[in-house]
Amino acid sequence: MTDPATSWVDGADGSGFDVDHLPYGVFTTPDEEPRVGVRVGDHVVDLAPVAAASFDVHVGLFEQPTLNVFLATGAEEWERVRSWLQDLLLDPAAEAMVGPHLVPLSEVAMRMPFEVADYVDFYASLDHASNVGRIFRPDDAALPAAWRHLPIGYHGRAGTVVVSGTEVVRPSGQRRGADGPTFGLSERLDIEAELGFVVGTPSPLGSPVPTSAFASHVFGVVGLNDWSARDVQAWEYVPLGPFLGKSFATSVSAWVTPLAALDGARVDLPGQDPAPLAHLAVDEPAGFDIAVEVLLDGEVVARPPYSSMYWGPAQMLAHLTSNGASLRTGDLFASGTISGPAAEQRGSLLELSWGGQEPFEAAGRKRTFLEDGDEVTLRYTAPSPRGHLTLGEVTGRVVG
Repeated sequence: MTDPATSWVDGADGSGFDVDHLPYGVFTTPDEEPRVGVRVGDHVVDLAPVAAASFDVHVGLFEQPTLNVFLATGAEEWERVRSWLQDLLLDPAAEAMVGPHLVPLSEVAMRMPFEVADYVDFYASLDHASNVGRIFRPDDAALPAAWRHLPIGYHGRAGTVVVSGTEVVRPSGQRRGADGPTFGLSERLDIEAELGFVVGTPSPLGSPVPTSAFASHVFGVVGLNDWSARDVQAWEYVPLGPFLGKSFATSVSAWVTPLAALDGARVDLPGQDPAPLAHLAVDEPAGFDIAVEVLLDGEVVARPPYSSMYWGPAQMLAHLTSNGASLRTGDLFASGTISGPAAEQRGSLLELSWGGQEPFEAAGRKRTFLEDGDEVTLRYTAPSPRGHLTLGEVTGRVVG
């Protein structure tokens, strides 16, 4: 295929969006309705007209304002569509079919890629959980008694999951004061660098999903920032965990990376002691080698490694459904903050500033928690057969 196609097809442009990747999103142009596309390099393939011309894939999957119809088709169809796309993009004879439907990224607006059915956030990093325990409960054990036996999580608000680029309004809430609780704007607004997993295939109520069925139900991954009001969280979270301190906004990337694209990034989990119960046991490799960068106002302040996570996503999904809870198309579950053992690998400002007591430097000055006007971007990369994948980034700016 001719320029610009050749470079992004074989990965020569270095963008991380070649045929090994092919993430899905929903886009609009000034004169057309939202519809499904796939990113290649700095372009979007408008899938509906390409499908109509090829007669290999049903056009109705892509003439949609969300990915949910496609997600619901299941793993066999996901793989069929992916193979069709890869064959098409690697075939020079298909240039006439694909070329007219390549839209430059600069000409599109990205939308929320899928309609969120339910949202669950886990707490799967040993380093993050240990750090938070030491900060919030310095006189108690850092980890709750159950932490090494199951992936702890909380049920979030699906309606406050927003696409990258959406401004985040500083939340108000009740906080601990010297003379009792007070109510007002959060003064300790934070981020959490996470990875989100998007469910496509549902499951019936009363039927737990085993770890072995992870790839049959999970379509792909998104970058995710679980914005957190730490002062609200610290006051409210005992005994039932996070609530209003986290339910005001969760940002996700506009591009959903198919799970199949991450086959080359699979790694073993770092080790679990004690061994999990049988329903949480996994066949390795059950983790992913995904590198994360946290940027505050354009400066990298942390590099958390997803490969360090204690609990893997198949275990999260199995635990989520182990009581018989059903899955729905569009369910989203997140890893919890990704943090590694080193100080520069901490995926939240709470940890980077050690609860605000040890300011860190960014943009030439000392920082603790977020200020109005701050912009946070999360970037993700993973290995692939042609070099690397660049997952969809997540950006949000704080407004008062």
